[in-house]
Amino acid sequence: MEFSANWLMASLLVSTVGGGLFLYGKKQSRLPQLLCGIALIAQSMLVASVGWMFAAALGAIALLALALRAGW
Repeated sequence: MEFSANWLMASLLVSTVGGGLFLYGKKQSRLPQLLCGIALIAQSMLVASVGWMFAAALGAIALLALALRAGW
């Protein structure tokens, strides 16, 4: 895996949002936010491309929005 400056900044941004969601979900006992936070933190370490990282992050956040709209 190549560590470019763009990849490092994207990984920092995505994992920061994931960390915030994780802490919120843990403190409020909200499972959807907790799981989305874990997914964002994990995928920021596993995805090698900046574009795919943002696409996966948007997908995880969209699933969170759908779960919240469904009443979870």
